[in-house]
Amino acid sequence: MAKGHASEPEIEPNDDGRRPPRAVVGSHRIEEEMFGRALDKNVMRRIWDFVRPYRAMVIISVAALLIFIGTQLLIPLIIRYAIDHAMTPAGVDRSALLAAVGAFALAILGNFGASYTQETMVGKMAVNVLFDIRRAMFGHLQKVSLSFMDKTEVGRLMSRLQGDVNSIQEFLETSVYSVGDVALLFGIVFVMLYLDLRLGLLTLSVLPALLIIRIVWLPRAREAFMAAHETNSVVNGALAEAIHGVRTVQSMDRQQVNFILYDDKAQADLRAHLIAARYAQVMVPIVDGLTGLAMAVVIVAGGSMVMNGRIDVGVLVAYLFYIQRFFDPIRSLTLQYSVMQRAMASGRRLTDVLDVKIEVQDKPDAKVISPEMDGSVEFRDVTFGYNPNHPVLRKISFRVNPGETVALVGPTGSGKSSAMALVHRFYDVQRGQVLIGGRDVRDLTQESLGRQVAMVLQEPFLFTGTVFENIRYHKTDATRDKVIEAAKAVGANDFIMSLANGYEAQLGERGSNLSLGQRQLISFARALVADAKILVLDEATANIDSYTEMLIQNALRKLLEGRTGLVIAHRLATIRGADRIIVLENGQVIETGNHDKLMAMDGLYSKLYNASFDDIAEVKLDISPH
Repeated sequence: MAKGHASEPEIEPNDDGRRPPRAVVGSHRIEEEMFGRALDKNVMRRIWDFVRPYRAMVIISVAALLIFIGTQLLIPLIIRYAIDHAMTPAGVDRSALLAAVGAFALAILGNFGASYTQETMVGKMAVNVLFDIRRAMFGHLQKVSLSFMDKTEVGRLMSRLQGDVNSIQEFLETSVYSVGDVALLFGIVFVMLYLDLRLGLLTLSVLPALLIIRIVWLPRAREAFMAAHETNSVVNGALAEAIHGVRTVQSMDRQQVNFILYDDKAQADLRAHLIAARYAQVMVPIVDGLTGLAMAVVIVAGGSMVMNGRIDVGVLVAYLFYIQRFFDPIRSLTLQYSVMQRAMASGRRLTDVLDVKIEVQDKPDAKVISPEMDGSVEFRDVTFGYNPNHPVLRKISFRVNPGETVALVGPTGSGKSSAMALVHRFYDVQRGQVLIGGRDVRDLTQESLGRQVAMVLQEPFLFTGTVFENIRYHKTDATRDKVIEAAKAVGANDFIMSLANGYEAQLGERGSNLSLGQRQLISFARALVADAKILVLDEATANIDSYTEMLIQNALRKLLEGRTGLVIAHRLATIRGADRIIVLENGQVIETGNHDKLMAMDGLYSKLYNASFDDIAEVKLDISPH
């Protein structure tokens, strides 16, 4: 599990050591903080690691922003100059007026250029950092051990890759503005005090009232924002759950009940957002009211000073302009506070993922397994568990000779699939060794191991793309002739050619526009194109019809020629022709031998085999390549 979730209650593992699935989406349980501290030094340091390559853009944008702030401060002074020097009792001083107009034009051009440069640089920097973070997270998630994936919801990872990364982008885009707001605020205070100290102090007398209001407002607003964020998560989760389960909902006629349940969540979300909106909106009239109050003070007090000749009219007009701008950065900084909070929480969750330890890694001296290796597989006294305190496999030992087809059978939870996962080194054993070609898999590079071990799973996973791209997914340099040859070998060519565009037909998400049997045939063709020495079939024929199974069984003879085969099947009739059958129970090898020998032993295999015919008719198929 990623760091940063120590407060999360520990979930007891099942008997096989795996953790049970978490609550379905739509649960009211909110596990993660929605808002963090306003500033987290560790998160800022990690964000800066991504920003550092673009620090030139940051420097340019800050410099442009300061120029922009300078022009904003300069414009009221130019107006003051024009009033006090160009408009005299004797008439209009044309030279002073032209100087003021020229200065005003230069200030406007400088303002535009600086604003454009700053916006462009900040936008480019934020988008590039967003890209780098997403690429870093995707690359890291491709390498993390499956033990992390077993314990982490896909929805939470997607939230981090999308929502949390977007929060960081929002923060990067507004953080520079925060610097500008602070600079503008202090600049306005400095200029007002410079123009007239007494009038400046009188104008700033409204700030204590704003400070008190903000102290009272901030904790209540933060609580309201958090509540709105939580209810929004609940509504989105319920919506996602309803969409994913729409077939079940309609089959059980639950539409009206589900609508009522969803409506309750949506109503709660509406109430929370209305409260949050009131807190967010109340600051606007307050700030506007204080702005009006400050302007009233300046007009009354400043007008009196003008009448007494203590200040010029231009100073009074400049003050009015500065007061109009004075509360803008205060309003902006108030809104940016919640952005910073979200960014710190999002940044912590992102770094939690990036800091997940990659448990299965190549050794510094890992060797590339030779394509000429014999293809043998051996387990030597292997003990393994997803939770080391609850082993799934207990001191099991067996050897699969080169070119031999061996089937693993046993009750659910006996460790069959876990053993197959160790062959590909998805996990590392706690004790013992798994050897491929006579070498410990931990001494081999994962890339070379993956080229020599092909897996066909019970639920074939097809990617969005063409049929051709999916078949050569494991071996991207495979030619079209090789792909077609493999498809013909497994009996997939006929149905592929019946599709619109044939091998260039686009597959939907997970191949949803194909039947399960068709998807399985494509996965078999993919395994054949991979041309690996070792073929692992994990329940590969469990969920298909008898006709498609017959096609696959016939294709397996060719697929297994010259290869080592490891087969898992609950339908025991499909593996009766295997060279050897290994029977597992509670993570231990209890029987081994061919079908006839195990039947004669009248042990667990015999009971499982006979029991299977109480439910289904026998399918006499032979997968042996011999």
